[in-house]
Amino acid sequence: MLRVEHVDAGYGDVQVLWDVSFNVAEKEFVVLVGANGAGKSTIMRTISSLVPLGGGQIWFEDRRLDLVKPYKIVEHGIAHVPEARQLFPDMSVLENLELGSLTPQAKARRKETLEWVFELFPRLKERRKQMAGTMSGGEQQMCAIARGLMSRPKLIMFDEPSLGLSPLLTQDIFRLALQIHGQGITILMVEQNVKQTLAICDRAYVLENGRVILEGKGVELLENQQVKQAFLGI
Repeated sequence: MLRVEHVDAGYGDVQVLWDVSFNVAEKEFVVLVGANGAGKSTIMRTISSLVPLGGGQIWFEDRRLDLVKPYKIVEHGIAHVPEARQLFPDMSVLENLELGSLTPQAKARRKETLEWVFELFPRLKERRKQMAGTMSGGEQQMCAIARGLMSRPKLIMFDEPSLGLSPLLTQDIFRLALQIHGQGITILMVEQNVKQTLAICDRAYVLENGRVILEGKGVELLENQQVKQAFLGI
């Protein structure tokens, strides 16, 4: 479904990604893990055409995604849930969700999708009239995920969904990710929480200094000695 092929990318004269290649099959749950500064968020931003390629190609289904304008990405079936949520704090929860369904296809199914999202996130239904900026961090993260789902994506990308959350709320977010995946939506997630993400994903890629250094099934990488030493302190 998604193919990232030999991608170089960065910011101005600073190169962050070096010959990065990976793929995500339809209905897979794939994670990219690595330390701070490994290039995980840059990959997400490059897939969303927010960071220009310095080399390589990105394909989604049969289309060169790196040739698509950023505001057109969502029309091709990709939702990007950004790091730090980036909600509109002075708008209500409902208004934030409605902004996730502005493409013609999503707008036509807005009522149906909203009911589905409120089933997944009953807390958001309770707080639908509340200003998004007044909610807790965990509730705001739920709202950001729900806003992404409002576009009816084929692929949803989560950028550090557990950032700044307590261990208990982190478990809630991962549980919700599994629930979303169980409904047939393909997931690509980047995370610093290596142990929990490797335990729940289908496959994973390990990034270090902007390069993919390991790949494999999540449960297998959990037992990899290099991963244990670098990320799990074992």
